[in-house]
Amino acid sequence: MKEEFESMQIFRTDSSNEESGTESVADDHSYNYLRVVSLFAGIGGFDKAFEAIKSTIVAQCELDPFCRAVLKKHWPEVPLLEDIKTIDPKAVPFAHIWTAGFPCQDVSLARGKHGRSGLKGHHTSLFFKLMELVEAKRPKVILLENVLGLLNSHQGRDFAIILRELTKHGYAVSWRMLNARYFGTPQSRSRIFMVAWRGDYRRSITSLFEKVVGAKPGQGRLGFTTLSTHKKTNAIVPEIAYCVAATSGRHTGNDWARSYISYSDQVRRPTANESERLQGFPPGWSMPGVDYRPPARGLDSERYRAVGNAVAVPVISWIARRIEQSFYKAESSQGRRGFLVEAPLIAPDLQRDTKALQFDAIMPSVEAGKFSYRWKGCGIAWGNDIIEAATAPAPSQIVPSRFVDVLDDEVPDNRYFLTANAATGILRRADAVGRTLFPPMRVALENMVKGGTQEPPEPRQPPGEKFAKSSIRAPGAVQRKYIKRLGGGANRSL
Repeated sequence: MKEEFESMQIFRTDSSNEESGTESVADDHSYNYLRVVSLFAGIGGFDKAFEAIKSTIVAQCELDPFCRAVLKKHWPEVPLLEDIKTIDPKAVPFAHIWTAGFPCQDVSLARGKHGRSGLKGHHTSLFFKLMELVEAKRPKVILLENVLGLLNSHQGRDFAIILRELTKHGYAVSWRMLNARYFGTPQSRSRIFMVAWRGDYRRSITSLFEKVVGAKPGQGRLGFTTLSTHKKTNAIVPEIAYCVAATSGRHTGNDWARSYISYSDQVRRPTANESERLQGFPPGWSMPGVDYRPPARGLDSERYRAVGNAVAVPVISWIARRIEQSFYKAESSQGRRGFLVEAPLIAPDLQRDTKALQFDAIMPSVEAGKFSYRWKGCGIAWGNDIIEAATAPAPSQIVPSRFVDVLDDEVPDNRYFLTANAATGILRRADAVGRTLFPPMRVALENMVKGGTQEPPEPRQPPGEKFAKSSIRAPGAVQRKYIKRLGGGANRSL
């Protein structure tokens, strides 16, 4: 495989002088391994996934001091740049692949009285700074990740700008919404992934799409109501956790939407190690090196925030393997049938509810701030053309996983457990909005509020059987009055 990789010499870029900071043609194809630059690196989720396929991380960029300390622990020899806004392109070494989970809030079309966009606007976003570096270095592949809301940010205008900026620089851009729960990590985490491949729409497509359609998951909500019990600790959890969020370690009565671990009369949050496993990291990954001075309260809040902001490693691993396979393919000229005909044939996922758009038709209204559009979950943009479609958020072969399998084998100390006041707040707010809590959690919270020791219903049911709702739950209005009476003096912020 190594000899094949060397002989193909498929990593060529246009030659340019050293002053521009780009590599020459000779430098470009002289490597027999993939080189990766990780921007907005966080704690290294992209980096870990690409190293697993024997790629080499040649540079990282991260501003947050805590995340930088984690990166230095795992990659002490890799150059660590600090602020993407001040990077000199000459400081970025040659790489075939750039990865970036850029901040969503910095991608905007127009700010100010009249609205401005583009790289020369007064309020230049970090995405546009990224594109300045892309223009200078011209990597072959750019892998981007962002929240699902990016598709609809500013009525779809921001996503149109991202696609257009990349295609204007010669990239074919595929995108796809994928949910981590179908890739071997038991949390529901939907994200948008984009692969921009310079000059090759086929490789862009095959990096995110298979030759067969993605699997259609069954009743996804059952994963949040079907219980599993940990054999060593008797902790009870649903099969699938909610999305790991970038939150602190504090408990408040507003936190009913988190994932919790329940016992007969106690409820706790996941430990930092459990949160790491939910994201596909080994336990302890987010602990910084010895040179980092921890605060007196400990590192939990920093670890929760960093892990919640990270990418789900199993999803990136799946994409990384597909990018690697695409690199190994022989050079291909674009087909005679044309992009619009060929793209859906390469990726059957692009054949469902397909729609075609053209940049020259939509960009005037985008730039005028009048464009309003809801982008579909997958697509490909190349030149002036865009093809989008509906897609399943899963690969063709779903990788099963369970929340219970990432739990610690020992019950953690008391700081991870909710107080009765927090339990009161969660119950009150869940009832106020009509939220149905995970039944064993509901029972445990009610027991905490009452100060009793009532056991939940027998947890050991046959696999896949849905847990019945708690029989002690009163009708909504009665229950809210009951909780209010019991917890009238509760502190809402703990």
